Amino acid sequence: MAMTSQTSYPSMSNHTKERVTMAKVTLENFYSNLIAQHEEREMRQQKLEKVMDQEGLADEEKRIRRSEHARKETEFLRLKRTRLGLEDFESLKVIGRGAFGEVRLVQKKDTGHVYAMKILRKADMLEKEQVGHIRAERDILVEADSLWVVKMFYSFQDKLNLYLIMEFLPGGDMMTLLMKKDTLSEEATQFYIAETVLAIDSIHQLGFIHRDIKPDNLLLDSRGHVKLSDFGLCTGLKRAHRTEFYKNLNHSLPNDLTSQNMNSKRKAETWKRNRRQLAFSTVGTPDYIAPEVFMQNGYNKLCDWWSLGVIMYEMLIGYPPFCSETPQETYRKVMNWRETLVFPPEVPISEKAKDLILRQVFVLHYYDHIRERPAAIPINIRSIDDTSNFDEFPDSDILTPTGTYTDLKNKDWVFINYTYKRFEGLTARGAIPSYMKSGKR
Repeated sequence: MAMTSQTSYPSMSNHTKERVTMAKVTLENFYSNLIAQHEEREMRQQKLEKVMDQEGLADEEKRIRRSEHARKETEFLRLKRTRLGLEDFESLKVIGRGAFGEVRLVQKKDTGHVYAMKILRKADMLEKEQVGHIRAERDILVEADSLWVVKMFYSFQDKLNLYLIMEFLPGGDMMTLLMKKDTLSEEATQFYIAETVLAIDSIHQLGFIHRDIKPDNLLLDSRGHVKLSDFGLCTGLKRAHRTEFYKNLNHSLPNDLTSQNMNSKRKAETWKRNRRQLAFSTVGTPDYIAPEVFMQNGYNKLCDWWSLGVIMYEMLIGYPPFCSETPQETYRKVMNWRETLVFPPEVPISEKAKDLILRQVFVLHYYDHIRERPAAIPINIRSIDDTSNFDEFPDSDILTPTGTYTDLKNKDWVFINYTYKRFEGLTARGAIPSYMKSGKR
């Protein structure tokens, strides 16, 4: 009688599974990059042809322009193969600090160009499960090439940290502006809200939802115009970008709203006292988050418009409508916004502004060429590295090796394909704006 036996294979170990995943990710990224590079090169060529047609250039002028463009493409391919690292930049000053890293003003040694360098410690990203978020931010900054979005020129990594090299916007952020001004006029508010509407719409057109629209993430350029930043919570791209967020905020809710009876002056003082601490904390502030995001039952791009309505209220009143002593208290107010949203009588605003906030219908006057017009509040820039619109921060040890690196070696593959070099960054030479050299605008 023939004997049959069933061969049993041992299940794959976690180490083998991780190696398989790493190989899969590496191959996918390699071929995805080849396709993306080809598409980007085609788009640059098409853009060149369109511009030349619009300018009505003669055939000989077009030939010269195409030749110059081809030279830049060749230079770009050559420079892309060169390694870019921390040693290529001189650190000038810390200009921002948050729960997961910091931002420094840096100068590229070979060109003299000044940038904002965002530094994220890998160990923190892994420990706090932020890999999906920082991957989303990097990928979106690559794709969102817009006047309304802070431009990223390079990204790279070393054993300790991830680095994003972005344009330096010397105007600071909207949070700092509001801290200085307390409230804005309705005319100034209309200007900033109109620009933010256009900025949010630009990312919605790309299929992204920002999910973290707040004054801290509205940066101001050298002329005082708005640009969106911080896309760590943005959604709309890949599964690798999705990470559970805003959890546990509904735990241990207080039984009463302790600041319910504060007048507007006390609320504004309390808000300003706690605001910076919240901006730099892991908890952050839930004041600008839409109820449907908290509930996690599904939401769409309307959550960004909710956040903008909250910002408009803060610009006009001096504090956001649901500000409280604790994040849990704020959460409760947001979830019960129909009862908790009030307009203090001692801070009068027009009925039109109230209606705009309440209905969240942004039927504003969309200025033609609004970025070409003077900003509501001018920005005075004295030099290329002027940081007067930023807070003062002490130096840190974020670039210093610690004992946590040994724990990273087996997990470092999750940061594969983080490196990026933008065409404009590598091919531009000596393009420091003249107003930054002279301090004039």
